[in-house]
Amino acid sequence: MGVVLSTSERKGSARERLLARLLDAFGEALPPPEMSLREIATRADTSHALLRYHFGSLPGVLAAVLQAQRSRDNEELLEAAQQGTFEDFVAAIWRTYARPEQLSRVRGFFYVAGLAAYGPEDFREFVESLDDLTVMLSSLAEREGLDAREARDVATVTVAAIRGLLLQEVLAPGTRSTDVVGLILRMREGGPDPRARPQR
Repeated sequence: MGVVLSTSERKGSARERLLARLLDAFGEALPPPEMSLREIATRADTSHALLRYHFGSLPGVLAAVLQAQRSRDNEELLEAAQQGTFEDFVAAIWRTYARPEQLSRVRGFFYVAGLAAYGPEDFREFVESLDDLTVMLSSLAEREGLDAREARDVATVTVAAIRGLLLQEVLAPGTRSTDVVGLILRMREGGPDPRARPQR
């Protein structure tokens, strides 16, 4: 006899399959906010009703696709975190998101983040996922000599700086510093340097 899935398991599986269709349809890009659910459904070769059932709304679709794309990015970034330094990881994050082909996703990130600011409960999974890079950077900073609290503070400020500079690039392209990684790392001057290992 086969395994009988619960209603929630069947729903989750169907949602994941639908999300995979969306990722296949849009690749590295994000559906633009001006696209309707019907247009997105047509492009993903599915139905408007299924999108509404599983994601609730257009912002729900955008948040789910964005979260899945970022999760995939994190798997690749995690390899960089395991093999490199704090500075290497900051550079890897910037390279990942500052590429021109990532512009639609960066715009989409700030669009969804803006909606989440007004209704965080409607975007709970997205909001919870925002801490992922901070956790990885914090772990690296601890590995390089900071205590847990200092590492968390450095990681939080670093991620905030990266996101702030990406927002600047969206709103005013070409106005950022050419040495973004160096700029971000210099912001920590006057405090502990996670690249400096403790003396033995």
